[in-house]
Amino acid sequence: MEIMQTLKPFESIWNFVLLLLVSYPILGAFAWFIGVLCYQLIYRHRHKDDIEFQPLTPEEQPFITIMIPAHNEEVMIEHTINYLMNNLNYEKYEVLVTDDGSTDETPAILERLQSVYDNLRVVTIKKNQGKAHAFNVGVGFARGEFILSNDADSIPEPDALWKYMSYFMGEEHANTAAVTANMDVQNRSTIIAKSQTVEFSSIVGVIKRSQVSALGNMYAYSGANTMYRRDALIDVGLFRQDRATEDISIAWDHQLNGWTTVFSPDILFYMNVPENLDALYHQRKRWAKGGTEVLLTNFKRVVSHPGKYLKQWAFITDQTLSIIWSLFFFVSTLIFLILLVTFFFTGNYERVYHMFCMAFIFVTFEMFAGVLQLLSALIVDDRGRKFKYLIFMPLYMLIYWQVNALALVTTLIPAVKTILGYGSGTWVSPVRKHHTE
Repeated sequence: MEIMQTLKPFESIWNFVLLLLVSYPILGAFAWFIGVLCYQLIYRHRHKDDIEFQPLTPEEQPFITIMIPAHNEEVMIEHTINYLMNNLNYEKYEVLVTDDGSTDETPAILERLQSVYDNLRVVTIKKNQGKAHAFNVGVGFARGEFILSNDADSIPEPDALWKYMSYFMGEEHANTAAVTANMDVQNRSTIIAKSQTVEFSSIVGVIKRSQVSALGNMYAYSGANTMYRRDALIDVGLFRQDRATEDISIAWDHQLNGWTTVFSPDILFYMNVPENLDALYHQRKRWAKGGTEVLLTNFKRVVSHPGKYLKQWAFITDQTLSIIWSLFFFVSTLIFLILLVTFFFTGNYERVYHMFCMAFIFVTFEMFAGVLQLLSALIVDDRGRKFKYLIFMPLYMLIYWQVNALALVTTLIPAVKTILGYGSGTWVSPVRKHHTE
C-alpha cells in the first residue's frame, strides 16, 4: 500500500506529460490562431504608421545588391535573372551571382547573360562549399549597403525593393538587421505544389505574424528572399557555414546580439517548391535539421541568461516540444499498429473498436484546431486571395504534418553530429522542371 501511495505522484506526472504530448499539436494550433488575432487586432494597428510604402525616386534609392548563391541551377537561373533585370521597379541595384562549383550549364548561361546585362556580376567558386559559404564570399564583392538574398528559383514582386527599403530608411530603423517577405508558390503544376500554398499561408500567415506581434522577432528568416543590412551581417560574423540552413542561424545570431528583425506580409515573393513527396521530404529534412541545430547551438546561452533572453524561451520551448512530440508520435504510432494487429488476430474486437474510437476522437480535435489555424491564415494572408486553396487543406493536414514530423526525427542525430563538429554546408540543387511562362 505504501509503495502504491509513493507511485501515485509519478503516475500523476506521467498522465500530465502524456496529456501534453497528445494535445501539443492541438494547443499549438490554437496558440497560433490566437497569435494571428493579436496581430490583426492589436499589433497591426499599433504599427500601421511605422512604415509608409512610397516609391523612391532614383536619387532617394540606396544601392542594393541582389545576391544569388547558385549551384547547378541551369533550369531556373536564366529565367530568374531575366526577371530581376527587367521587371523590378527600382533603378540602383546589381545582381551578383556566386557560382558555387556548378558542374552543369550554369557557368555558360551566366557568361552569356553577362554580355547582355551590365549590372550582372559573377563570382566563381571552384569547389562546392555550400550556400552559406557562397553568400559569405559574395558579401565581400557586393557593392550594396543592403543585400537581398534571392534563390535561383525565386522572384520578388516588382515593387519589392522599394518596399523593403521602407523598413530600413530613417534613424528609427537604424537597428533593423533584416526584413523577410511573404512567401508564395510560383510553380503550381501538381497537387503537392499547389497544396504548399496552404502550408506557406499556415507558416508565414500565422506563425510569423504571431512571433513578431508577441515576441518582436522571428524564429527564422526566409532564405529564398530576405533583405539584409550589410553591417548587421558583418556584425555577427556572417553566416554559419557548417549549418543545414543559413537563414535560421543568422536570424538567431541577429536577435541574440540585439538587432531587430522584421516580417513584412505586404511584400510578396514567389518560389519554386517541391513537386513530389520525395523532393518534399528532402527539403523538410534540411529545414528540420537546421531548426534542431539552432536549438542545440543556442540552448545553453538562453538558459544561462533567462532574464536577458526571455523572449527566446518561447522559441526554445516550442522547438523542444516539437522534437519530443515527433518522437512520441512515431513511437506511439508503432505501438498503436502493433496492438491493433495483435487484438485483431486474437479476436479481441472490442479493443479494436475502442482503439479506433480513441484515434477518431484525437484526429477530430486535431483537425478542428488545424482548420481554425488554416482558415485564419488564408483569410489574412494576401487579403484573402488564397482562400480558394482551402480545398487542399486535408492533403496538407494528413500528409505534411507527418512529413515534417518524420523529418524532425530522422535529422536529430545528424544535427547533433553537426554541433559536435562534423557538419557540412555543401548542397545539392533540387531537381526542377524547365520554367514555362
